[in-house]
Amino acid sequence: MSVSAVPLLRLSIADLPTDFRQRALHWAAQFPHCAYFEPNDASYPEGPFERILAVASPAARSSDSLAALEADDSSAFRCGFVTYDVKNDIEALTSGNADGMGWPQLHFFTPETWLCWQADAVEVHGNAEGVLDQILAQSLPSTSAPQVPVMRARLPKANYLQAVTAIRTDILNGEVYELNLCQEFYAENVRLNPVDAFWRLMEVSPAPFAGFVRWHDRFLLCASPERFVARRGARLLSQPIKGTIRRGATPAEDEQQRNALLNDEKERAENLMIVDLVRNDLARVAQTGTVHVPELFGLYPFRHLWQMISTVEATARPGTTLVDVLRAAFPMGSMTGAPKIRAMQLIEHYENVRRGLYSGSMGYVWPNGDFDFNVVIRSLQYRQDSGYLSFEVGSAITYDSDPEREYDECLLKAKALLEVLGAAIGE
Repeated sequence: MSVSAVPLLRLSIADLPTDFRQRALHWAAQFPHCAYFEPNDASYPEGPFERILAVASPAARSSDSLAALEADDSSAFRCGFVTYDVKNDIEALTSGNADGMGWPQLHFFTPETWLCWQADAVEVHGNAEGVLDQILAQSLPSTSAPQVPVMRARLPKANYLQAVTAIRTDILNGEVYELNLCQEFYAENVRLNPVDAFWRLMEVSPAPFAGFVRWHDRFLLCASPERFVARRGARLLSQPIKGTIRRGATPAEDEQQRNALLNDEKERAENLMIVDLVRNDLARVAQTGTVHVPELFGLYPFRHLWQMISTVEATARPGTTLVDVLRAAFPMGSMTGAPKIRAMQLIEHYENVRRGLYSGSMGYVWPNGDFDFNVVIRSLQYRQDSGYLSFEVGSAITYDSDPEREYDECLLKAKALLEVLGAAIGE
């Protein structure tokens, strides 16, 4: 942890009820600005998120644009999110597709109260008065599992298959080498308890970069396995994921699946292309000669999937800020394709909905400038005011892609989300 302030309150975990985290998030979700980062005690190369819960009132100090974030010279601890549409501030791009969620392009806030979990204690920072009593008094509502009968496809399967075929032609014509094509599934007029649904998602899909965000009436419930970028001192770290296969039903089958992914030339080619893109991105803010790849094609198991993860590192130039890193590397290459700008232009053409916070990022920034940000995937987005519920899934399209196989990969990534909702896919 990089917090410099002395906590106002330190609570021994041994003295807290076993459901303290659940009570704390129910308490925090009442605030209009809430961010929770959940590592799920995962074993992950370079470590997962730290467990942090932060809240603020509408009057809290905040930034809602790259320019405002850049101008904020505060040395306070901050939490926030960056939507995919920030690409339009970084490059000469636009977003004209439908937007059911209506997130701001980005939002960072200085929490008025934040909790940081240590191995044996929970530290309370900021305004700690009465916080423990309020959390312990928080009742856990007895709610039944969500029942969302059908999630409708924004892009019908036939149209998705046609898009993959068209992208293969674009690749053949030299437009891109690889393109990440995503699709939305949505429902309307849904009543959902966001906190309850989040914990159900954690049970089904515990992930190292999970998180919960409330921004007024909008909620993000995230079970991400992927780190976008972290800073530790002068060291920058990015860990793109490209390469997916389902887990096996038996240990022998699981090992067979792992080896199949390891030796899949298409998946390795996808991963390598994105690693090269990330190397080029980080080089824009790195000291000369410091960009390197300590792990290529690492294979890591999750509840439903094996994932191929590579690690790219660099040493930041003196004076490099978070905004400098965002301008150099956002959006993450694993969610765009390569080359990045042309890929994003084609994404706007082939996808019929704005990604918004999906394939964006949520994270936290310490007072000393260290930070950690995920890739927002495997996530539910919910508008409490309108009842709009959405999730998106995608896959990387290369010339060797089979359209049916790519569609099946999307459904595999949707499995945990559908299980949480008790839903099925409809056209």
